[in-house]
Amino acid sequence: MTKLQVIQVGTLIEQKKVDLQTGPFGTQLKASEYVEEGIPLLNVRNIGIGELKPEKLEFISHSKAEILGVHRLEANDIVFGRKGAVERHLFVKQGQKGWVQGSDCLRLRFLTDEISPLFVSYYFRTKGHQDWMNALCSFGATMTSLNQDIIGKIQLPLPPLPLQCRIAEILSAYDELIEVNTQRIRLLEDSARQLYREWFVRMRFPGWKGVRMVKGVPEGWAVKELIAMVKMKMGQSPESKYYNEEGIGLPFHQGVGNYGQRYPEHKIFCSIEGRTANAGDVLFSVRAPVGRLNISDRKIIIGRGLAAMSHKKGLNSFLYYLLQNEFSKEDIIGNGSIFNSVGKTELEKFKVFDPGVLAEKFDQIIKPFDEQLKILYSQNTHLRQIRDRLLPRLVGGKLAVREDSHLA
Repeated sequence: MTKLQVIQVGTLIEQKKVDLQTGPFGTQLKASEYVEEGIPLLNVRNIGIGELKPEKLEFISHSKAEILGVHRLEANDIVFGRKGAVERHLFVKQGQKGWVQGSDCLRLRFLTDEISPLFVSYYFRTKGHQDWMNALCSFGATMTSLNQDIIGKIQLPLPPLPLQCRIAEILSAYDELIEVNTQRIRLLEDSARQLYREWFVRMRFPGWKGVRMVKGVPEGWAVKELIAMVKMKMGQSPESKYYNEEGIGLPFHQGVGNYGQRYPEHKIFCSIEGRTANAGDVLFSVRAPVGRLNISDRKIIIGRGLAAMSHKKGLNSFLYYLLQNEFSKEDIIGNGSIFNSVGKTELEKFKVFDPGVLAEKFDQIIKPFDEQLKILYSQNTHLRQIRDRLLPRLVGGKLAVREDSHLA
């Protein structure tokens, strides 16, 4: 077992080996100053477990970023969210250099060569550290809150620097493989979305020039209620006494809580059967955020927050991208009204285009994309599982590592 030196972040700050910076005050940065394109502004919702969550990323102008120079990020910085996500952090990569931390963020920067920031980032991803952060930041409140004093109390268990670097190298090898797959996933998903929009939004489908438009719709297309196109099942929640985390029964999903990027993560199980979704069914959130989608990768039990849909002709690839386009703005349905929830009747009567044989052609083209996506997501899940099993043993010094090899 590797001997570790334990040192508090606060001690490193006093020794000027670490710099801790709060985000800009509200008077320094206002929402009215956000722009469509420019320098990315990092907010708490963009902070994952060591990674960036790019959804709903906001931007400020280059001139505003210059004014906020002290808040601009450098590669190897570690950024925390101050409220509601205290166990998470972002390790800033080279491509994110120059971005700006938001008002709800705290930035940690290492000013010494004696510590590997990447090793520290991996330590912050361990369950033990995350549980400690949540416990210390709760204070009995409904929302966890992080401040400079708490960050100063964090204790870092540090092996010698060469071992820090070697451990970080081993773990980052898994992250690099995951990133390669993620880039392929992004390309496939973007290609599928663009093809859908080209055919069914811009109306540039094969042979479109020879098709007559009737009341703004290509001849042969029909406007139908959603229920005419899909088989639909609304979820119903079994009693909570049947829930477990030991894998007994089928995976259970109440709502979007364990949604992934495309497929849900299975953390809760139910020992009795309820209303189920089958592998390949589209999962549709019927409570805020209404319209958020995932795809079931296996048979699961669905709770009151979800509906399961499958295309009556088996065209689930087409169905997924149709719903993704129709509900690109979550919580907005039909005539633009904002819904906190949607009932069975409202959902069944939602109007959609049925492009007939074109839906089948689209599905034939995209289905191989979706099959490849399932493989890539599965590979990433497997890589994360291996990395996460190694993580606490490596950074905790329980698994010996030689500087010139992999695992001893």
